[in-house]
Amino acid sequence: MTDRLIIKNATLVLPDRVKPDSFVVCKNGLIEQTGEGAYPFADTDRALDAGGNYLSPGFIDMHTHGGGGHDFMDNTLEAYLGAAEMHARHGTTALAPTTLTSTMDELLNTFTLYKEAKEKNRNGAGFLGLHLEGPYLAYNQRGAQDPNYLRNPEPDEYNSMLAASDDIIRWSIAPELDGALALGALLHSKGILASIGHTDAVYEEVVQAYHAGFTHVTHLYSCMSTISRRKGYRYAGAIEAAYLMKDMTVEIIADGVHLPKPLLQYVCAFKGIDKIALCTDSMRAAGMPDGEYLLGSLSKGQPVVVEDGVAKLPDRSAFAGSIATADRLVKTMMEAGVSLPDAVRMITLNPARILGIEDKKGALAPGMDADLVVFDKQITIQHTLVKGRIIYSK
Repeated sequence: MTDRLIIKNATLVLPDRVKPDSFVVCKNGLIEQTGEGAYPFADTDRALDAGGNYLSPGFIDMHTHGGGGHDFMDNTLEAYLGAAEMHARHGTTALAPTTLTSTMDELLNTFTLYKEAKEKNRNGAGFLGLHLEGPYLAYNQRGAQDPNYLRNPEPDEYNSMLAASDDIIRWSIAPELDGALALGALLHSKGILASIGHTDAVYEEVVQAYHAGFTHVTHLYSCMSTISRRKGYRYAGAIEAAYLMKDMTVEIIADGVHLPKPLLQYVCAFKGIDKIALCTDSMRAAGMPDGEYLLGSLSKGQPVVVEDGVAKLPDRSAFAGSIATADRLVKTMMEAGVSLPDAVRMITLNPARILGIEDKKGALAPGMDADLVVFDKQITIQHTLVKGRIIYSK
């Protein structure tokens, strides 16, 4: 694309304010210019009238298992592309396909399928790289993860995974497991985000993990240790460590269900906006009606019941991912009292920084990828653009 697209009559959502009566110029997949007022059009320019609606960087979902009836563990091209297209309809322009604890064969198949899907993804949210969730997770904090495949990290196994794929960008691990610290250090040395998740770690173990290279916390509060008593002594858990360690970043499933309004407010008040990313942790039922679904692959997935907009295990003992979409996360944070610029920053600039891609994504600035979303005051998505190309319009 060599012509320019000018998005006019927009209210820009910046990190600290909104700026009405503005425009953004896109060329060759990048933001070329932003400004106020009218832009002088050339004959070859194309225009998109935002109608006074909000224009922000595209939403970045760093933890999603699927949506639209698809799970990335289905290991089909249809699943990858279908989930990406569903999330694009809700404002997501970039996402990290996330695995579940599974067999080694399923993981290796996912690595292969991801490469094909990335090449053929034309109409959905862009793929940032793979997020491995497991299989190195704590049994007591497994949530909806299949316990049959939980295990401790062994160098031969995780080195073979890393050798099999250069698309892994983050890995969620319980750091208290034998061998986990060595894996965290290895990931950190390779520029892969090592994240603490599904963990029974006490505070001291989280401190060790941070120094080994674990700098992020997967879905804070969900499947995570808190204050416990062991042989009469009280110990702070991973939740308390996430607050006390100022440089540790966290992600939250801000659907209003996993974390209700008071907890959303608590996280913002005591962790700080800059250290928080919003994620969906969505499973295949995102964007779908209530009913019965599978979490994980169609062949080996676990049954899940979605009722009243909440995904649960059939015995109702635990949530089973979420059915959230990115627009819902922004809306829920605003309902919790967070400003629009702060809510948007938590699903644009913050995840970009955490993933180390803030030089390309997450801001309305010249030279950045033209991943953009237009939405109204109800956070209803009007247009989604990936690298300057409109892939969804309401």
